[in-house]
Amino acid sequence: MILEIFFAAGCFWGVEKNFESFDGVIDVVSGYSGGNYENPTYQDVLNNRRNGQGETFLSILKNIGMSDEEKENSNTLINHTETVKVVYDSSKVSTETLIKNFWEIHDPTQMNRQGNDVGNNYRSAIYWTTDKQKEIAIKTGQEFQKLLSEKGYGQIVTEMSALEKFWPAEDYHQDYLRFNPNGYCPDHSTGVAFLTQNSIESPLDKITPLGGKEIIVIGPEIEGTCLFCIEFEKKVTSKYAGTIPLRSTPASALSGFEIETPTWATPTIFLIEDGKEVWAHQGIMSSEDFYKALGDFKLGIGSEAHNVAFNDGTDKRFCVQYKIFKDTPEGIFVDKLSGRPLFDTADRFDSKSGWLSFTRPVDNEVYELIDKSYGMVRTEIRSVSSDIHLGHVFNDGPDGMPRYCINATVLEFVPRDDV
Repeated sequence: MILEIFFAAGCFWGVEKNFESFDGVIDVVSGYSGGNYENPTYQDVLNNRRNGQGETFLSILKNIGMSDEEKENSNTLINHTETVKVVYDSSKVSTETLIKNFWEIHDPTQMNRQGNDVGNNYRSAIYWTTDKQKEIAIKTGQEFQKLLSEKGYGQIVTEMSALEKFWPAEDYHQDYLRFNPNGYCPDHSTGVAFLTQNSIESPLDKITPLGGKEIIVIGPEIEGTCLFCIEFEKKVTSKYAGTIPLRSTPASALSGFEIETPTWATPTIFLIEDGKEVWAHQGIMSSEDFYKALGDFKLGIGSEAHNVAFNDGTDKRFCVQYKIFKDTPEGIFVDKLSGRPLFDTADRFDSKSGWLSFTRPVDNEVYELIDKSYGMVRTEIRSVSSDIHLGHVFNDGPDGMPRYCINATVLEFVPRDDV
């Protein structure tokens, strides 16, 4: 069944981003709700942020049995709160899953604020559209209150009621963090979570420095709740097979690292050496940007390999790396940054040119571009995974086959037995 439910948990940019990550969620829209005036704008809710608020989790329990008139007289809303509409397929993601996540991603004990965001436009609220949602909201709220109390938190002050009306926010607020990955999106969660079988059996392991160079990707505290992390994993890290270790972890699991960049944004990508931050980026990155940063880190700016990879340079003839690679045992040559396979020794031959030569690449791992530099027309070869420059292809290979003339400094060799 397709249902709608409405959540307010502070700045709606981060709340929208959170719920977009759930399988079964069809749409998430940022907007305004809970107020008693028509057609609110972002400026309106800011201007009215010092005015009153409506029913809280505690008051709704007290108000059970009261008439609508009595409730209206006792709780009059003035301002709207930043709210997200979540449209979901309840056959794929349960109402309880979404509501429990709502409790976990913010601090429902803070009145008219979330962290440094102060005002009733940032108040915690849940607006249901079905009686079942109401039942689950009250039940899970009571359960979460017990968990919060055990950790020393106060009473839940979340506003809870049936939805009256929802106004979508201005266009520039929709998918804000997708278009502005470094935008403001602090983590206001308390760290308190509903117990699951996994949380009982698998306490969070600490991540400590490995020594040397490594890559750390900071993800959400609750797995699966960061859409941009899922996208980054799908497009970049799931395909990474490089020699620099890469680990993903929530920020709370870090131990023993010396880092300066804040970790509230997810993902945040760190390049680490001997436990110390060398470089960091907050927010999602394209594959091209990730490998450019990794190239600076691994190859070193100004090195021959870096010049080849990112400035379309060329190795010196018979360079040291060529001499090492021209007579290796059987195996494959991989992209020095991504670790993806590029060429096989079965296709290698000695062209006497002073550069590694192959008759063919590994399928679907390189692509061609027309290169008109230096007054010539050549066919450039680049890596699909990292987009680094590899070399050129010519039509003068053995027996009418092509000759892929490849720079050795941007490759690494993997013996056949290790593939």
